[in-house]
Amino acid sequence: MGIRLKDIRTLALVGQSGAGKTMLAEALLAKAGAIPAAGSVERGTTACDYLPMEKQLQHSLKLAVASFETAGANRELNGRTRVHLLDTPGYPDMLGHSLPALAAVETAAVVINAQNGIEMMTQRFMQWAAKRHLDRIVIVNRIDADNVDLEALLGKIQDAFGKECLPLNLPAGGRTRVSDCFFTPSGEADFSSVDEAHRRLVDQVVEVDEKLMALYLEKGEVSPELLHDPLERAMREGHLVPVVFTSAKTGAGVAELLDVIVRLLPNPTEGNPPVYFNTPADGSAASEVQAIPDPTRHALAHVFKIEIDPYLGRLAVMRVHQGRLTPGGALYIGEGRKPIKAGHLYLLRGKTQTEIGEALPGDICCVAKVDEIQYDHILHDSPEDAHIHAEPLELPNPVFGLALSSKKRGDEQKLSDVLHRLVAEDPCLRIEHTQANETVMRGIGEMHLRTTLEKVKSQFKLELDTRPPSVPYRETISAKAEGHSRHKKQTGGAGQFGEVFLRIEPLPRGKGFEFVDSVKGGVIPNQFIPAVEKGVRGVMHHGFLAGYPLQDIRVIVYDGKHHAVDSKEVAFVSAGRKAFIDALAKARALVLEPVVNVGVTAPEQAMGDVTGEISARRGHIKGSDSPRPGTVEITAQAPLSELENFPARLKSLTSGQGSYSLEFSHYDPAPAPLQQKLVAAHQPAAHADD
Repeated sequence: MGIRLKDIRTLALVGQSGAGKTMLAEALLAKAGAIPAAGSVERGTTACDYLPMEKQLQHSLKLAVASFETAGANRELNGRTRVHLLDTPGYPDMLGHSLPALAAVETAAVVINAQNGIEMMTQRFMQWAAKRHLDRIVIVNRIDADNVDLEALLGKIQDAFGKECLPLNLPAGGRTRVSDCFFTPSGEADFSSVDEAHRRLVDQVVEVDEKLMALYLEKGEVSPELLHDPLERAMREGHLVPVVFTSAKTGAGVAELLDVIVRLLPNPTEGNPPVYFNTPADGSAASEVQAIPDPTRHALAHVFKIEIDPYLGRLAVMRVHQGRLTPGGALYIGEGRKPIKAGHLYLLRGKTQTEIGEALPGDICCVAKVDEIQYDHILHDSPEDAHIHAEPLELPNPVFGLALSSKKRGDEQKLSDVLHRLVAEDPCLRIEHTQANETVMRGIGEMHLRTTLEKVKSQFKLELDTRPPSVPYRETISAKAEGHSRHKKQTGGAGQFGEVFLRIEPLPRGKGFEFVDSVKGGVIPNQFIPAVEKGVRGVMHHGFLAGYPLQDIRVIVYDGKHHAVDSKEVAFVSAGRKAFIDALAKARALVLEPVVNVGVTAPEQAMGDVTGEISARRGHIKGSDSPRPGTVEITAQAPLSELENFPARLKSLTSGQGSYSLEFSHYDPAPAPLQQKLVAAHQPAAHADD
């Protein structure tokens, strides 16, 4: 008998680096019999950390899928449950590889290191999972470690994330095992009481089901079988966040966690359905579409990971949300009109691929050697679904950059090809070709770029020179103004004529550019309006004051003149450009500098030095927190231009124990001395006439 929808589970192990997610995945694989024995991060033998760099650094650098089958709740009927387990990196710099996991699962399993407690990424993943309406479960790992207070940690979890965080089991026997508080509540616990924990669980669950609550009040107890559906509903609605205790190292609580996954976590028909949008080709408003986990419907599968394998080529890893995929079946890629045929479908367990005959809703599988598939594409089997898109993930904006060039002459094309491959695999990696003739690689932070450059060197044998890139300044205006230009040229034959009147006004920060056609009476014929906009956009791109792109401006063309014979597109391009420049000269133009959110984790004794360093770089401290004794987390905002050598300075101030992350926030006007410096350094080519 094949796998049924109700036998499929999907969950992502997320949380701070060092929480033990990879070893927990190993312990679950070994307990399920999917691997002979758990591997070791130290020895580089885990299923999920299979890249050479991961083995060298001993921590995860990318999202890994580990699918396996295990005896489930129907074990007396020899039933099997297919579990798709996603292991994610925990460093903030690697969010481009960990956040996409949330788009592929019903359940986010937030793993906490019992020694370290609640950390920055713990809080952020709890928030992100809640925002995407995922079921959540908290796994307290490493309960065997020295100097841990699990009772206090449970209290902190409830204080941070709500009283709905209730234990499904409790540590017992001096943290050598756990006692079940749900299925068969009995036995002793190292703290609290199994009976009390069971009562609180039942009280919380029956609140979502009036009939069950009445039965509970009448009889004083409800069987676990009757509690299953309301418990799943309570998790789906965020009314319950189960907490379980484990030690991947000793195996304590691992079998119980596997049982929880199989017996309590939602199958594809029970979790909150993913959000899809249908964006019509005619430009009308997008409408929300609900994917139905039904194998008989049109297929919809979301690509959440691209990996380029040295032997299999491009692997597109996807989550099937609707319909059924089969090898050789015709599939369309996004809005593409030509179908492709995936010759094989694979399940993944780390780098191991297992061919399968079909993939159902809830399955996570991959296809190989289809170069047209990109990250976030939707694969479907019906042309009418061409305009369906997944709800986009809110990925961090990569702002940390390095300008790249190949050390060896003649390697420019190879560098271009390598960068193209890297960007395909990493949704938070950007390659820019700037006006300063630089090739700039942008990522989330120093570690992100450092590991990427190491991959370029070790895997692709390419030596690069790097240097700090030019800061991505922008320009805008601070006042309304009007501009006018008449372009007239006579050369003996047909001439050129176009005249444009326009006004400009500032838009709120971050709104970009708006072009408005308010011409009345056909004084500028409709066919020449795009030419005016082309001239305006040319100035927007090349800048006015200091050669940086303009933004947050509305341009309104309201009048002009044309000639029946001499008016041509080139004339209105020139007139539009010069009229815009004329208006900019009166609109109090200014230079904007990028401001980033800075998150710093440092030893408590270094807090004063770190905050002082940020303030000296024109930064503003927004707050601080102490997630665990001896450690402080500082949040601040600072201009990106002031952070060029901040990583080295932070390393010095914290004796190498500090870490940080950057995330783009907004643009602010640059200080007057900086504006003057940038303007003086610019050769205003944009001002030159044709």
